[in-house]
Amino acid sequence: MDEKESSVLNEDSFGGNNEKIINESADSFIGDVYEDVRAIDLGADGKERPIETANDWSLRLISLEDDPTLPVWTLRLWFLSLGLSCFGAVLSEIFAFRPQTVYVSQLFLQTAAFILGKIMEQVLPGPLNPRFPTRDTAFWRFINPGRFNIKEHVGILIMSAAATHGALAINIFAADDLFYNVTPNVAVAVFTLLGSQLLGYGLGGMMRGFLVYPTSMVFPNLMPTIQMFQVLHLGQNEALQKKRVKFFWTLFIIIFFWQWIPEYIAPMLTGLSVFCLARRNSPWVTRIFGGAAGNEGMGLFSLCFDWNYVGSGGSAYGALFQPIQTQLSLYAGVLICIIAFAAVFANNVWNAQNFPFLSQLLFLENGTEYPQTEVLNADFTLNEEKLAAVGLPWYAATQIVTKIGTSLSFGATITHIIIWNGKELWHALLAARVRDIETCTHYEKMKVYDEVPFWWYTAMFIASMAIALATNYTGSSQLPWWAFFISVGFAAFFLPIISALYAILCFVPGTEDIARMLGAALVPGKPRANMYFTLYAYNSTEQGRSMTRDLKMGQYTKLPPRVTFTMQCLGAVIGALLNYLIMKIVIASNREILLSVQGTNVWSGAAIQSFNSISWGALAKELYTPSGRYGIVPMSILIGLVVPVPFWLLHKKFPNAHFDSVITPMITVQIGFLSGGINSSIFMTFLLCIFSQFFLRKYHPRWFRKYNFLLSAALDGGTEVMVFVYSFAVGGAGGRVVDFPNWALNPVGNPDYCKRLT
Repeated sequence: MDEKESSVLNEDSFGGNNEKIINESADSFIGDVYEDVRAIDLGADGKERPIETANDWSLRLISLEDDPTLPVWTLRLWFLSLGLSCFGAVLSEIFAFRPQTVYVSQLFLQTAAFILGKIMEQVLPGPLNPRFPTRDTAFWRFINPGRFNIKEHVGILIMSAAATHGALAINIFAADDLFYNVTPNVAVAVFTLLGSQLLGYGLGGMMRGFLVYPTSMVFPNLMPTIQMFQVLHLGQNEALQKKRVKFFWTLFIIIFFWQWIPEYIAPMLTGLSVFCLARRNSPWVTRIFGGAAGNEGMGLFSLCFDWNYVGSGGSAYGALFQPIQTQLSLYAGVLICIIAFAAVFANNVWNAQNFPFLSQLLFLENGTEYPQTEVLNADFTLNEEKLAAVGLPWYAATQIVTKIGTSLSFGATITHIIIWNGKELWHALLAARVRDIETCTHYEKMKVYDEVPFWWYTAMFIASMAIALATNYTGSSQLPWWAFFISVGFAAFFLPIISALYAILCFVPGTEDIARMLGAALVPGKPRANMYFTLYAYNSTEQGRSMTRDLKMGQYTKLPPRVTFTMQCLGAVIGALLNYLIMKIVIASNREILLSVQGTNVWSGAAIQSFNSISWGALAKELYTPSGRYGIVPMSILIGLVVPVPFWLLHKKFPNAHFDSVITPMITVQIGFLSGGINSSIFMTFLLCIFSQFFLRKYHPRWFRKYNFLLSAALDGGTEVMVFVYSFAVGGAGGRVVDFPNWALNPVGNPDYCKRLT
């Protein structure tokens, strides 16, 4: 990695030395991004230069074209956004109970919206539809104003994507049902969902001046989505654009049909391991090289041919769009993870060998599942006498390593943002306060639209807090009002840090466990209160981050800000309500599977088991104090504070040695990356990263600019369509599982032939 490349993280990240480029008029960039090559794409030697700086991402990959007269509030917008929001919310909640966390890709929703929008364009009567012409009135223009345009398309995507961003409150309700046999009142549950989902939106909107408007806030994972919008709507008469459209749909169709093989017909292709084939009865081979099934092993050197796990829309890293310095730091952390997991188990640290290698459950010392309700009173507070009789719980050792990594990363994140970007972020904040943000060309183009007043976001924030406070008491959350306000303050403090790192590096620091620690210290002995503290401290940062990302998408695509605001809020409300309904159905049908260690290839309760916080909420004093069994977990926060400092000092001493490219929060958080789920994709994703972000970007920069992000969009979109069809046709989402017959590539037990250990 050269010095210019690493500047994405340093001076260029917040403007730096590129203000001259940004301040140029948009007219100076002759042509547009969908043309073959422009002067802005060329270096001093006349050859195309790689995509390196924030300005490159913003001006060389994203079009400045805009038509403010395009209609937005149309029947197509409302019908498709409501329909896809319902569809996406249902699918995302089903995915939440999969053995590996998989997300509903925005690229899939984007594809579906385009196809359906074009159909409505052709079949609905309207003044510009030659098939079904009507009078040119406001009503008929609302029904069909003509060509399905980019602004309608973006509005549909923002609303449906907001609906698929799962509500964390659902995890509380699921944990209550599975572990505490508590079913909340429906009205309380609904208002808890509304308050917790919209609170973070209010925070994110109030901070948009320095988290969205500057060019430096790139949001790299938006690039496939933005380029797909451009391919589908802009420059349709350009020769290159026609090639890109053909490229996209060809790959989309191919991956749709291919995915049936590893997902259904030949699951062995999810994790092909020569080590497992050679040693089928070795537990250690399973732990190190197995990874094609949930909680099986670490998947070292497995070859994964399932894009659902390799691809950027699934559980893996965004190999086709994350900056290479980000990914290399992540993989360095994964290497440490493999060594640490194997070491603690081999040396029986924390009685590791008494428990499964990978598990999210709590155990008694003899390895049986911990009866957590037996140590609680009727009101779910800790009973000291019952605890003395039952004993303290144990985690699988790999879970403790994971928690240590999260704590280290949290401390490292604070120090990292201060010593590397603190000065620039502070200046960006000051610039936002005086509205000195003219440096962003895309933002300048947005000034023709009415902005969302600051008080709208403020009012939503205050109303959400009022709803949350009311449901805290009516729902018997056991969270005191003062602890609730501290949780909101936690979210407000860390949202700028989290969103800035996400926007610059495509990295999300984990704050969930840290929120649990703080909640345990403030409200000890109450596990349900701890879950609600985590909800408002952690979920609010996630919702705020989502809000800033969608606002940036609106800025890049020139969607009127008030449309973005409306679509986001409605999508969050619809999604939360449907998440709740589907959660109730899934738990009723699969209770025993969701409570098991490994689950099945279709259903797993790993996410809920991990979220269940009795160890923090009820037993933090016994487990996590400095003298406690797992005291190293909170102590790791303090250790993490100093982790970035040696690399910063080395960079000052040796500025050309690229120590500034070592992103310590990413390295440390990945120490627990392989703690559960299907891990067979990591090696293939690493190879893909090297091919895309190094080889193509450096040696074939023109192909990279034209097709790399479009490739990601096509593969993700086709895969997501297949997963939806599969889930409802044969995967059990419709209530019935149709297993493919067992054969060589679909064996009984673990798909990679490793010995099954649980």
